[in-house]
Amino acid sequence: MPEKSLIEKIRARQRQNLKIAKSEGYIAISGNACLGAFKLWVGYVTGSLAVLADAWETLSDCLSSAVLLIGLKISEKPADAEHPFGHGRAELIASLAIAMMLAGVGFTFTKGGIEKIVAGETLEFGWLALSAMIATIVIKEAMAQYAFWAARKTKINSLRADAYHHRSDTLSSAILLVGMIAAKLCGDALWWMDGALSCVVGVLLFKLAWVVLQGAASKLLGVRVSRETEERVREICERVSGRDDLDLHHMHCHEYGTHTEITFHIRFDGDTPLREAHAVADKIEKTIFSELGIDATIHLESKKTA
Repeated sequence: MPEKSLIEKIRARQRQNLKIAKSEGYIAISGNACLGAFKLWVGYVTGSLAVLADAWETLSDCLSSAVLLIGLKISEKPADAEHPFGHGRAELIASLAIAMMLAGVGFTFTKGGIEKIVAGETLEFGWLALSAMIATIVIKEAMAQYAFWAARKTKINSLRADAYHHRSDTLSSAILLVGMIAAKLCGDALWWMDGALSCVVGVLLFKLAWVVLQGAASKLLGVRVSRETEERVREICERVSGRDDLDLHHMHCHEYGTHTEITFHIRFDGDTPLREAHAVADKIEKTIFSELGIDATIHLESKKTA
């Protein structure tokens, strides 16, 4: 096992990552609440279903960020008898909840947009609606960039899901802005634009829900070790052991939020003393933990002799 001081260093890094993730969640809730309330007011004042759809999508970000924070809080719980690897996968479950919320909002406004077109309802967009879209594009893209940075920094999957959720507002608001400008310039020729834009936002939300769902579900089901991680592990094995014939194979990676476990097999000559082989494996495990922050478990095998 790695030394106690090294374990504490890695755990401190994990706590820092959680702190960054929480700060993103609080910033997202505050920003989305203010922006969503503003767009909701604009939607009711102007009577635009498209603006209302965009407003509720923004307000749903508040809920998704709250779910993110709850998932992170649960993931902080230490390992116990029933959960020996901790509770880190709670943040993946949070990502699934975000995906379901996106899909629900998408369905609501796709349906509403179709009904508005069928009913022949028309709407003239004013500068108030246009200003709401411009504000959304600027603010939400800034929030998305911060969330993407936090996700890269911490490697926390639900942060990436939250970033995509922010990005959805940026994209949908950009599409709404273009559509509103076109409707304003063309007048009655584009009477159906509000309903159509509401449908477009709904479809974007469905697509985004699928991206988030796929990312979280694949990690819960288990994914292959990334090429980058595999190459780093092989390099560490060769460097630490001073050998390039260990025949590293059967590598598996298991992610539990900020905690990652990796297992693999290595082979030694049949006449290698067990004490020597174990010492090499133990040193490799400590180096992997030190450099990659991954808990490694190595299975020793003996090479077949002719």
